[in-house]
Amino acid sequence: MEKARIGIVGLGSIAQTIHLPVLSRFSDVEIVAVCDADRAKAQYVADKFKVRRYYNSFEKMLIVEQDLDGIDICTPTKFHKEMAIAAMEAKRNVLVEKPLSRTAKEAEEIAVAAKKMHMKLMVGMNNRFRPDSMILKSFVEDNALGKIFYAKAGWFRKLSEGSNWFTKKAESGGGVVLDLGIVMFDLAFWMMGYPEVKEVMATNYSHHTKDVEDSSIVFLKMKNGSIMSIESSWSFESTSDFFYCDCFGTEGSGSLNPFRIIKRMHDNLVNVAPVSNETPQTLYRKSYENELKHWIGSLRGLHPVISTCEEAVHRMKIVDLIYKSAKRGKAITVQS
Repeated sequence: MEKARIGIVGLGSIAQTIHLPVLSRFSDVEIVAVCDADRAKAQYVADKFKVRRYYNSFEKMLIVEQDLDGIDICTPTKFHKEMAIAAMEAKRNVLVEKPLSRTAKEAEEIAVAAKKMHMKLMVGMNNRFRPDSMILKSFVEDNALGKIFYAKAGWFRKLSEGSNWFTKKAESGGGVVLDLGIVMFDLAFWMMGYPEVKEVMATNYSHHTKDVEDSSIVFLKMKNGSIMSIESSWSFESTSDFFYCDCFGTEGSGSLNPFRIIKRMHDNLVNVAPVSNETPQTLYRKSYENELKHWIGSLRGLHPVISTCEEAVHRMKIVDLIYKSAKRGKAITVQS
C-alpha cells in the first residue's frame, strides 16, 4: 500500500493531543475519517486536522469507508469490545487504547473475534515503546542482568479534568488499576518475559472515589519463584506525578525514571546505561510516536504486532484476580 488509510473513533484528549497530531505527521498515513458521538466535536476535529470526512455514527463510518486499513479506537473502555469486534467483522485491523476491555471475559470475546476474522489487533501500551524501556528490555533479553527475580513498578498521577468516566465503573470497568496500574503490570510483565502467576494479593482503597478504587497495592508471586509488586494511585499525596519500573536480577539491576542499568564490574557497581538527556516529556512523546509507527508498520506488513490481544487477555485475567483479592481481603491462588 502507498499509504495506510486510517479511521479514528473517540475524539477525546488522547486522540486530540497524541493520536491525531502524531499520525498527521507520518508521510505513509492518510487519516481518512474521524468519528465521535458528538457531531460538533467530530466536525471541529476534522477541520482542525484537515480530515475530509467525519461521522457521529461508528456503524455508518464502517459502512461508508470500505477501504480503511485500520481503525484507531480511543473511546471510553465500555465501547471497546463492541467497536473492536464490529471493526474486525468489517475486515478492518484495529488499534485499541489501553485497557483492551473492562473484564477478562470481554477481552476473550475480542480475541476470539480477531482469530476468527484473521485480523490484526494491537493494544496501546506506549510505555513499551519508550526508548529507555526498549534499551532495558534488550539488556534483560540478553541475560545481561542475569535471572530477574524481582520487579516493582508504580504510577502516581492525579486525575485530570475531563476524566469523569474513569471513576464510573460501568464505563471504565474499574478505577486506578485499569487506568494506571494495568500500564505498569504490562511493563513489568513484559520486562520479565510473562512468567506464570502463582498467587495474587491486592489491597485497594477508595479515599476520594465512591464507585471505583483510587489507590491500589498489588503483590504477585510467580511459579518460577520471582516476585512482582505494583502500586498505582490517583490519591497518594505527592508534589508531582511519578512513575517507575525497577528490575532486579542475579547479575545486575535496571531502572526507569531515572534510567539506570547497574552491573558489577571488577568488584565495582557501574551504571552501564547509555547516556541520555531526554526529558520525561520527550520520552512520553517518543513512546507514542514509536507505538503508532509500529502499528502502521504492522498494517503495511513490515512486522508482526507487539502488544497483542493474547497478551491483553493475560493482563485482564490478572486484573480480575486483583479485584477478587481486594474484595475478599486475601491472596488468590491462580488455578492451573
